[in-house]
Formats: sequence, C-alpha cells, structure tokens
Amino acid sequence: MSDEKTAAAPRSLAEALRARDDASLAALLRSRPDLITPVPTDLTQLATRAGTRASVVRALERLDRFALQTAEALAVAGDPATYEELLGLIAGDAQDPPVAAALPRAVATLREQALVWGGDDRLRLVRTARELLAPSPQHPSPTGLGPTVREATSGMSPGRIQEIVTTAGLPSTHDSVSAVDSLTALFTDRRRMAALLAGAPADSLDVLGRLVWGPPYGQVTPDPAPRLRWLLDRGLLLPTAPGTVVLPREVALHLREGRAHRAPEPVPPAVEPEVAHRPQVVDATAAGQAHTALATVEELLKDWDEGGPNVLRAGGLSVRDLKRTAVALDVSEPVAAFWVELAYAAGLLASDGEADERYAATPAYDEWLERPPAERWALLAETWLTATRTPGLVGGRDAKDRALSALGPGLDRSAAPEVRHRVLTLLAGLPEGGAPSVESVLARLRWERPLRGPQRAPDEDDLRGRLARWTLSEAELLGVTGRGALSAHGRALLGPRPSAKGGVKARSRTTAATPAAPVPTGPEGAGDKLPVHKHHRAPEASRPETEAQPQPRQLQPDPEPGPLSPSEQAVASAAAARLLAPLLPEPLDHVLLQADLTAVAPGPLRRPLADTLGVLADVESKGGATVYRFTPGSVRRALDAGRTASDLHAFLAAHSRTPVPQPLAYLIDDVARRHGHLRVGAASAYVRCDDDALLNEILADKRSAGLRLRRLAPTVLATQADPATLLEGLRAMGYAPAAESAEGDVLIARADSHRTPPRTAPEPVPDGPPAPDATLLAAAIRAIRAGDLASTAPRKPTTAQVAGGELPRTSSAETLATMQAAVLTGEALWIGYVNAEGAASQRVIAPIRVEGGFVTAYDHTADEVRTYPLHRVTGVAELADDQI
Repeated sequence: MSDEKTAAAPRSLAEALRARDDASLAALLRSRPDLITPVPTDLTQLATRAGTRASVVRALERLDRFALQTAEALAVAGDPATYEELLGLIAGDAQDPPVAAALPRAVATLREQALVWGGDDRLRLVRTARELLAPSPQHPSPTGLGPTVREATSGMSPGRIQEIVTTAGLPSTHDSVSAVDSLTALFTDRRRMAALLAGAPADSLDVLGRLVWGPPYGQVTPDPAPRLRWLLDRGLLLPTAPGTVVLPREVALHLREGRAHRAPEPVPPAVEPEVAHRPQVVDATAAGQAHTALATVEELLKDWDEGGPNVLRAGGLSVRDLKRTAVALDVSEPVAAFWVELAYAAGLLASDGEADERYAATPAYDEWLERPPAERWALLAETWLTATRTPGLVGGRDAKDRALSALGPGLDRSAAPEVRHRVLTLLAGLPEGGAPSVESVLARLRWERPLRGPQRAPDEDDLRGRLARWTLSEAELLGVTGRGALSAHGRALLGPRPSAKGGVKARSRTTAATPAAPVPTGPEGAGDKLPVHKHHRAPEASRPETEAQPQPRQLQPDPEPGPLSPSEQAVASAAAARLLAPLLPEPLDHVLLQADLTAVAPGPLRRPLADTLGVLADVESKGGATVYRFTPGSVRRALDAGRTASDLHAFLAAHSRTPVPQPLAYLIDDVARRHGHLRVGAASAYVRCDDDALLNEILADKRSAGLRLRRLAPTVLATQADPATLLEGLRAMGYAPAAESAEGDVLIARADSHRTPPRTAPEPVPDGPPAPDATLLAAAIRAIRAGDLASTAPRKPTTAQVAGGELPRTSSAETLATMQAAVLTGEALWIGYVNAEGAASQRVIAPIRVEGGFVTAYDHTADEVRTYPLHRVTGVAELADDQI
C-alpha cells in the first residue's frame, strides 16, 4: 500500500463515518434507526452510539446468515484482519467459488451497518461485536473454535511452555513470548503441521476429530491416556483448568482446512413452488374464504350484540367463553381466538367499560357493516397484516408462567408484522398459482434472520418460525391465499414491488441500501441559500471516498421492499379491494321458503334482508347456502323488535321466490295473537292481562311456583322477581308476554341495542424505533454534519485553551470585541453557549450584527440565522486561517 493510502486510512469508526457521503450515512441510519433517537450531536457521538452493546446486539440480530458468519469469522481473525485472511476463514484453503463471490456483499453489509470499518488491508470489527462473537469458555463461538495458542498459554509456566516447544521439534527459546510465537508459527504452517500430524497415533487423531468442529473443550483425568498425552506434550491440546483441555484455534483451523464454519451459507435457500394451481382457481378459492371470513366476523359480533362475555379481572376472555364462542362459530378454539383477536385489532369490538364489564361491538362495527364487502375484507386484511397482536399465543404461558388468554395482555409481538409481510413477499416471488412447502419458507426465514448463538435445530423457541407458520394458516383463513398460493388481491395487498429488470412492477420503494436521492448535507451542500465565508471549510465527509472505503450500497442483494407506510398501505388495501370485489358473490334480495318452516338463502343476502331475516329466524346450517328455521321463539323475537304480523307477512311475500307456506303463515298469526296479551312491568315486576282466566291458569301451573306470583287484582299478578326474570320464566312456560314501560307502552327490544362507547383500535407495539422518513434523515444528517463541523473545526489557540480548557472561556469584554471584529471581517467564530435549560454546546457562527446585548449570526450548526444573548456565550475563539 502506498503512503498516500496509508495516510487516508481511517484510525477510528468516527473517522470512517466522517469519510462517508450523505447517501451512505442515510443508509446506516435507515438500517439502524436506534442510532437516530435522539439525533446525535456529531459523528463522534454517532460512532459511540453505534458501538454500544444494545445497538450492536440489535444490528447483529438483523443480519442474514452469511453476513453473520462473516462477522463471526472476523471475531476469530486478527485485529485488524486483511481481506485475504477473512476470505481464507470463510472460503477455506480451497477458496470455495460461491463463498468467495458472496463475501464482498457480506463485508459491504457489515460496513454499511457500521459493524466493520477500515480498508481491505485493515478490516476491524467493532469492539463490542468482537466481544459478543469471540470465543470464550462462558460464551462459545458459533464457529466452534477455541482460544488461540497465546490465549490458552497465558497462565502456563515458562518451563512447561519450553517443554512443549521442544517436544514439538522446535528449538528452545530464551523467553515464553518467543516460544509461544514459535509454536503459533508451527501450527499455522500447513506443511510443517501436516508433517507433525503424520506421526500422530491414529487414536490421537480421533480425539482431534471429535473436537475439531466444537465444542473445543474436553475433560481429562490426572493421568491422561497415551493418546491424550501425545497431544498434550506437543501443545495440540492445552490445559485451561484442572481436568479441562482445549483445542487451540490454530490447530482446529489447520484440521478444518482453514474454514471458520463447517458449512458456510453464502446463498439463501430458494423458495420453490411445491404445488402449482391455476391462478383463477387460487383467486376463486381465496375469494370464497374471504366471504366466509366476513360472515364469521359478522356472526361473532351479532352473537355479542346484546353484550358478550365478561372481561376477566386480569383482562381477556375466559377459557370457558372462548370454548362457547368456538362452538357458536363452529370452529376450533385457536381459530375462534384468531377471529376474536382480529375483530378486536380492527376496532370492531371492545370492552364496554361498565361496572360489570363485558365485551360488545363498537360503533365502528355499524359503520363497517355499511361498507361494501370488498372494503370490509380489506380492512380486516390490512389490520391483520399490520397488527402486533398474535392470536397463536393464546393458550400458552408467559415468562411468569401465567396463562395467555384471548383479548388479554401479553399477546403483542413486535416482530409479527414484519414476519407476515416477509412471508407474503416470498409467496409473491413465486409464479402465480405456486404454493411452496412450509419448510422451504421457514428455511429461507431462518437464513435471513438466523438464531444467534450455537447452531441448533429450530424448535418451539424460534418465535419467527412460529409466526411464519401462523401467518400461512391465518392467510388461508382470511382469504389472502388460496390453496397455499398468494391470490391476486393478496398480492395487491403488499403494494407494488420492484421488477427484476429494475423498473417498477407495481411499487417502487427506496431501500435502505439505495436512497432515492442524495440527502442534503451541511452548509456547503445547501447551495445558494447558505452564505459561504472565506474561513468556512467543507467537511471531510463531502470529499470523495478513498479506496479503503468502498461503497457498500452497490453490493446489496435482493432489495425486497419492507412493510408499507400507513398511507401506502391504504392505497394497497384499496387496490386489493378492487381486485376482490368482482370475485365475491353478488348479494341476493330473495330467499326460498319451504313447507317445513325453513328458508334457504342460495347465497349472501343484502344487508336489510339479512338483518331482518336474522331476527325473524334462526340459522340452522351454513355453507354455500344458508338455511334459516322459523320457530315460535324467533317469530316472537321479531315481534319484540317492533314488527307486526302484517309486516312479517308482507316482508316474506316480497322477498320469497316461492309462495309463503301455509304453516309459516299460521305460525306467525298464532304467535302474534298471543304476543302482548300478557304485560310485564316493574313492581319489582307485575303481570297484567284483561283475561283473568289466563292469570288463573298461570297461578295454577306448578312451573310458576319459582316466580312466587300473587294476585293484586283480578287482572294483575305481582312478584319480587325482576321483569327480565319474569319474562324469561313465562316464555319458558310457553306464553308470549311483552314488556311494557311505566306509561304502559310496549317496549321494543332491538338486537343491536348494546354498543360500547367509541373506542380506538389497539395500537401495534413497534419493534424498536420507527424507520426514519426522508425528511427526518435529511434534517438529521444536516444536524450531524453541522455539529461535527463545530466540534472538529481547527481553532486558533486562546489563553484558556493553552491552560488546558476545551470549551472557550473569555471575558465579556473579549467576547464582545471579538464578535464586533467578526462582523466587520465576515469571519466565522467558534463559541461555547449555554441555553436556558443549562445545556452547554459548541457552535460555529458567522456574526451579522451585535447590539443590545445580543448577537445575530448565521449558525452553521443549526443551518439558520439565530440571535443569542451575549451573557450566555461562555467564550469565543477564531477559527484557524490555514485549516479552513
């Protein structure tokens, strides 16, 4: 490397960030949004924050498998490492071509995320990442490698080290340091190491074979067997504690042919279609399931119209109520939990907030019912795609071993929206009508977000895997997919996607790796709006990057779009509704009445017809056609709702394609004749009837004993029971009483009478800070650049600085004189400033006017003209002429 390149090489992560352009900084902040909350004051603070443990852990967890393997290899390489050394650890001595081809992309990803910095000749893993990934007895490395020879022999006596060196066939040295260097050189020399192992006993090689891929630690007795003694004497196994030995890293790498990982995975596993269906069949199947989904949600909330189950004290639905709901919907309990949670997340049901708190439909449910079916489905699908509520957890246990109940706390999982979107995106990448196997989808997701730590088979602890399985089943229930393949309206729900040729297939989104436009920089990047002074120096970040800092953005693979913003999702949902609408069955305005007191609806019914028929009859069976049965109770329910017998006859005649059967007409007339003959009011409750013989009949009936009725007058009976209990008791005896008000009017009971107060849908729990938008990124980068300029601009030495002070400290007279001189000369100054809250900061300003105890100046740090009280300026210093 030339002297010029050496001089340009960054000496810290902060310098490496300072050498980036604004597009690269925007990519970093977009991929690691925690770094921008709050906005760092300068690039040094940004680098410090990027190296904190919490931020590094989060960044590592979002790496794909090969990028993580690359970081793990760097953690066991030298510090710094060359690109060739890293290539050897990843691709092995054989230089596996696919691995070698994918490595530049992985290194670029690590650089972009500020986990690696430095040129190809001096690659450095961020210190915190090295601490997390490097091997240690407490935290074994996923590579299965152990400590180096130097680390393993750090506590060994010099005499024992010399014995090992001599036994290994090396000349003795005068100190332990050179002896360890000599032993390390032997173990890293492929030819000499092969010659040493050629003389090893076969059973000794078997021992090495058991340790080579990890774990590298083993147990030995105080008197080791000959096969172990041979290895211990030559340092091929080194003691780390009494009874414990370890395979040195250099020996393991020789036996592995230089590879840090047994199976590097440079290429993501493909998601291939397992079954192919015609797209028309997929769309029709999904549309049918979407119609069923709407009917299921309506049935659920109609069942809870007059008040649903009680709310548990700890919140949520009881196991018994969930079972009852599952029976009512004719589904399994997990599926019932899904529909209940979906309606809750969509804001269609909530708790009513009463003293005896119950679940009920919200006013939003009535508005939802008035919308076209396709739009109602789009709301459910959009809610499902973006909600963090996870119904699949219902029935499990939380970290404190408490049961997780439907509608209860503890069901939010912030990763759920991302996993759902990614699973559907993988399905969208297949040919239309293609349905993949579940295992291929899970394998791809595990590659994109591997479990950190020792390699292990995925199990129930893999939350992302479980979320993916639930996504596939829930998408089928909701009608987003049909027969396992993504439907056309499900594809539209994801929004437009970039095409393979780089154009826009349906949506063009800016990825984290390739911003759509350069982000404005500090003052020098703002064009004519900002004054440029002769002492104003352009920041180093605006200069072209050196060869030591390649642009990682050009090497990003598979730029799949992420979840949409709320406005984009609304547009996508509307497009999905337009595609689904022609596939849904057209609502009918008629039914077929039959002589067995049933009515057959050969398809979905229009809203007024469905509502009225739902009150007048009971649903007997569902499917392609719905069968309703008329009973005395159902007819009485319609009469209670304010209908008259003539209204019901007219309604049936108007909406039936067959003549109204005589048995049904007789049923309506018979129930109507008896309906309201008895009147129930509050005494606690009373019964009145003009026919005293009927009241005598009630008193004589043994079934009325529980009501404890007594006669107040020939036409009036009274009881201590409440009116509702009295109504139910008389109806159970076969009578048809009607409730009346205090004025004697018949009370009309409507099925939709109970609603909660207006409620907002539950907000999703974010997975960390939200991704910044372009406006925030532009403002943040401008502020960071300006703050960095203020903190790094060279200053002329002042008396206070010579004495050791960092923040300028000058007297009021000196401050005023320097400010006034700068107004005349147009020079920029470096000031220390303390705001009204007592927070101190450094700023670079160009004074414009000084009067009345205030200085008006263009503030390069804030990128605007500001006025500052002079008494809050702690000191002032001129910027160095030869540096700016």
